[in-house]
Amino acid sequence: MVSLTFFSSASSLSSSPSKIVKSSLDFELKKLGGCTKLVRNVNLEKLKNNYLFPEISRRELEHVKKHPNVQLISLGTGDTTEPIPKQITSDMSNFAHALSTVEGYRGYGLEQGDKVLRKAIADTFYGHLRVKSNEVFVSDGAQSDISRIQLLLGSGVTIAVQDPTFPTGNFHEATKKYQNVVYMPCGPQNSFFPDLSKTPRTDVIFFCSPNNPTGYVASKRQLHQLVEFAKTNGSIIIFDSAYAAFIEDGSPRSIYEISGAREVAIEISSFSKFAGFTGVRLGWTIIPDELLYSNGFPIINDFHRIVTTSFDGASNIAQAGGLACLSPVGLKEIRSVINYYKENRKILMETLASLGLTVYGGINAPYLWVHFKGSKSWDVFAEILEKTHIITVPGSGFGPGGEEYLRISGFGRRDDMVEASRRLRSFFNTRTKHFPFLSSASNTN
Repeated sequence: MVSLTFFSSASSLSSSPSKIVKSSLDFELKKLGGCTKLVRNVNLEKLKNNYLFPEISRRELEHVKKHPNVQLISLGTGDTTEPIPKQITSDMSNFAHALSTVEGYRGYGLEQGDKVLRKAIADTFYGHLRVKSNEVFVSDGAQSDISRIQLLLGSGVTIAVQDPTFPTGNFHEATKKYQNVVYMPCGPQNSFFPDLSKTPRTDVIFFCSPNNPTGYVASKRQLHQLVEFAKTNGSIIIFDSAYAAFIEDGSPRSIYEISGAREVAIEISSFSKFAGFTGVRLGWTIIPDELLYSNGFPIINDFHRIVTTSFDGASNIAQAGGLACLSPVGLKEIRSVINYYKENRKILMETLASLGLTVYGGINAPYLWVHFKGSKSWDVFAEILEKTHIITVPGSGFGPGGEEYLRISGFGRRDDMVEASRRLRSFFNTRTKHFPFLSSASNTN
């Protein structure tokens, strides 16, 4: 039995850590009078208190208190920073204003999403892949959908995840792993793709491509292996494609580009990173008609039941924005914003590579996965924060496979990227003796 809260790429530090004053999980048990007779949910008891991003937030707040006059730069955030293009916000505004009129007012919509938007998603992203509009479920974001998927699957399933990744559940301190979860190591030694010959059969395989945190995107050949592995074992792939818009080398943007995937895969995606909707909240999930339980019952029917029972649908204003994003003008404007983040990523990659650091990812994703051989990731995080006033993300927070790495994000303002590069150059050029591996490291993509 396993209870797992799997945080997708879309859940990575959705706002500046300085805005998080105190984690709701960071508490002390205090008996304040009488207790009820209600027993606490044992699955919530399993959640680890010091989850990665609240811990980063705590350390940031301590740093700001110690250095109140410094300009802190965050290269750890997974939040977008560039304004949503005006054409898109204009359409949302017009829709909102129309709600104040008799003719334009809209109340509850379909829980599965506006029919026009569902068709636009199917046509725009899956037009050549046989995805039908009735298989598209519009939501308030990928993270919410992953929670609904877990409700769909129940707690009795076995689960495999990439390592490094974002799982939380029943944490085992000695191994730094969550119990009852199969870890699939994904590092330079296997081109960031799991060795499926050594992976045991599980009911569910969570797979994120482009990957958060490593920035790696799986090739068509690799995804074909994954689909065949799932078909052989009767497993279901939960495919997170939230960063697909950053792919630029022709790698698959959808699992459904792989023959046979409709029989074994659910795909979850989002407007958050694609269109800067981290605060607007809009995403979607694809459940193919061919995806069946062991008894032949269509999984889409159960997901439909969950959505229509526990969800009243995404905001109609957000959905109007989604439609505007998928218009020809919207897509063009969004592409310019994505290119802005890609340029940020390029600036950081060139800086880190020039310092002799080994850098993975970055080409098809906004994240860089930087190797500090022989070092503890929290130690490197602390050293960089103290000496440069830059926030990064320690790789060990993503699991044992992340030790010795930092995740560095290309989301941010251009002037911050330039200033961060200057500080990092100055820091590492004077700190080589603390990082002796720098002289032999190289840039790798």
